[in-house]
Amino acid sequence: MARQALLAALDEGWADPARLYREGRRARLLLDAARETAAESVGCRPDELAFTPSGTRALHDGIAGALAGRRRAGRRLIVSAVEHSAVFQAAAAHEASGGTVAEVPVDRTGRVAPEAYAAALREAPEDIALACLQSANHEVGTVQPVAEAAEACAADGVPLLVDAAQSLGWGPVEGRWSLLTASAHKWGGPAGVGLLAVRKGTRFRPAPVDERESGRAPGFENLPAIVAAAASLRAVRAEAAEEAERLRGLVDRIRARVPELVPDVEVAGDPERRLPHLVTFSCLYVDGEALLHELDRAEFSVSSGSSCTSSTLVPSHVLRAMGVLSEGNIRVSLPRGTAGTDVERFLEVLPGVVAGVRERLGAPEAVAAAAAEAAAETSGLVVDSLGKRCPIPVIELAKVIGDVPVGEVVTVLSDDEAARLDIPAWCEMRGQTYEGERPAERGTAYRVRRRA
Repeated sequence: MARQALLAALDEGWADPARLYREGRRARLLLDAARETAAESVGCRPDELAFTPSGTRALHDGIAGALAGRRRAGRRLIVSAVEHSAVFQAAAAHEASGGTVAEVPVDRTGRVAPEAYAAALREAPEDIALACLQSANHEVGTVQPVAEAAEACAADGVPLLVDAAQSLGWGPVEGRWSLLTASAHKWGGPAGVGLLAVRKGTRFRPAPVDERESGRAPGFENLPAIVAAAASLRAVRAEAAEEAERLRGLVDRIRARVPELVPDVEVAGDPERRLPHLVTFSCLYVDGEALLHELDRAEFSVSSGSSCTSSTLVPSHVLRAMGVLSEGNIRVSLPRGTAGTDVERFLEVLPGVVAGVRERLGAPEAVAAAAAEAAAETSGLVVDSLGKRCPIPVIELAKVIGDVPVGEVVTVLSDDEAARLDIPAWCEMRGQTYEGERPAERGTAYRVRRRA
């Protein structure tokens, strides 16, 4: 359906919809029809919705416009600790211009507590310009309490911007939100189309860049892509309930079977309040990039939020905020139409892939049991992991934890940023006591007390 709409728009919608000649008027009709279709799915009026070049652009423009429109009300921006990186980039720009940012923490499932969000609104109510909260997390799928946050914001007269990129294809966002953003490629539409909805009554001042899209998005609209995005959104929403139930069953199977098949695995995210198609888990003693490459060779395209990807050497801010393991992190996103046989083959391949990566890193599957059984008379052991990247510091810790008597301490020296998250997470998983960290001559010293 979306493909047909795209091809038809290429033939009929090539002209500038801002022009008054015949072809321009025809293009305007296509644009208006696409806006009405998308607005119906969002749950707003057509004149409240603008098309942007991407979901990221929608976030930046939505935050900037709302902050500018509310400049007299205050300069404080509230965000959750697990928002999309674009929100944090916009927040950094706001701070650089003299504003302030308050970050609301999340629990180990990645969820904001409604009372914590309300408390952040009460800290400086006279200075709050805007609050942001994603509808569901991009990395672990946890659904956020948007309706409760929106009520708290409305009570204080604060507009709430909701990043609905991950969830809009599954259903509308409930609650009295003021601004909403989304990205077409997240629901299977074409890349390069974003949505920005600004409800009437919300103070909003767009940057003076163009007269198009109510001044909220510059440049000639990509009309064929917009038409296809609106058509695809309508199509996926028509079958969303049935497909969500089917994919949720497949994800439940992955969440249950992976810890049974692979030792030392932590499944992240809320087990109940989550998107139907996403599951994320982390494997101890595994290099995330190596794991991705091996799965890619087996024809599984997955992603990672760990520190061991080729694009970054720091842990995912989402996993860090949750306080869960980041090493060996795998994010599985099931496309619509994924077959159960594909999931079963993934579960067949995964244990061997993880075991192979662990063996190459010097962490065979039996390392945890061997370490637990070992015992020695030494104490105050120091593990020098300086210059080594994850998961090596944790592997070396696991190998020696049994070499100290119960109650004694192992100190791990590491200059890898991921160790700050992974060593406490390892202690949580292995039943050891994490005693904190302190600066060392080089890197950081992490203290772990053997409990058993």
